[in-house]
Amino acid sequence: MAFTAKDVMTLREKSGAGMMDCKKALADADGDIEKASELLRERGIAKAVKKEGRIAAEGVVGAFVCGKCGTGVLLEINCESDFVSRGEKFHAIVDEVAKVVASEKPADVEALNACKLGDGTVKDYIISQTAVIGEKISIRRFAIFENAGKIETYIHMGGKVGVMVEAEDFKEGAEETLHDVALQIAASKPEYLVSSDVPADVLAKEKEIMLVQMQNDPKNANKPQNILEKIVEGKLGKYYQDNCLMEQPFVKDDSLKVAQVIGDKFKVKRFVRFEMGEGLEKKNENLQDEVAKQIESMKK
Repeated sequence: MAFTAKDVMTLREKSGAGMMDCKKALADADGDIEKASELLRERGIAKAVKKEGRIAAEGVVGAFVCGKCGTGVLLEINCESDFVSRGEKFHAIVDEVAKVVASEKPADVEALNACKLGDGTVKDYIISQTAVIGEKISIRRFAIFENAGKIETYIHMGGKVGVMVEAEDFKEGAEETLHDVALQIAASKPEYLVSSDVPADVLAKEKEIMLVQMQNDPKNANKPQNILEKIVEGKLGKYYQDNCLMEQPFVKDDSLKVAQVIGDKFKVKRFVRFEMGEGLEKKNENLQDEVAKQIESMKK
């Protein structure tokens, strides 16, 4: 029995499976939507939709640099368990999607989901891989650097932290230094490149906090306000050291600042650092409760 595009859409809405999976199921079911739905369930594809409400707070940060097009990508994809995130299949998913980001350069995650991958879209691919992996998979964020100079990436602890650095005016032989800068960013978590990049409102808030701390210290009880403000100005140097890459002590030799280590070898244009799962709600459920829920769901 033949089927139409409307049948495909009906099955897709009903099952939540990808378009190509729906077309294949309808073809195998001779156009019977109910039978096709059963086939999708048997293949585990329809079940992927039920996983969409779960918390995906584990995962991996991956990187890809396209040598031909000079494009670098840093990408975070989440799943539900650390066990799955460490598997080769999950890492292969991250690699596959990162290549799409590099080639298509989507504006955001929604645009990425609509990009073509294989016979369908990235969203179709993620849904099908959710069925294979058995856990919710969610593309969280990505960054794209396009550069005629040099792009360095660094992935720490199998994808727990990822860094991408873009350098310009790069001199031959400075590869190790650029890699060290990526390591620095991974370890020291700078928020800004140089002190002048710190927004005025952020700086004002830091000064306000420091001033209150000074006023609350009994040792400063008799010091006039203008003296306290001068002390706060001096303390801002520590803030810059903690938060501005060029001002930070070099992790391999803290007698040097990062700016001194780089010298004239290159200029850091920008950088991005992703820490897997930062800001996401973690799943908090003990094993007994998890098993009980699985048994209960099997009864339905």
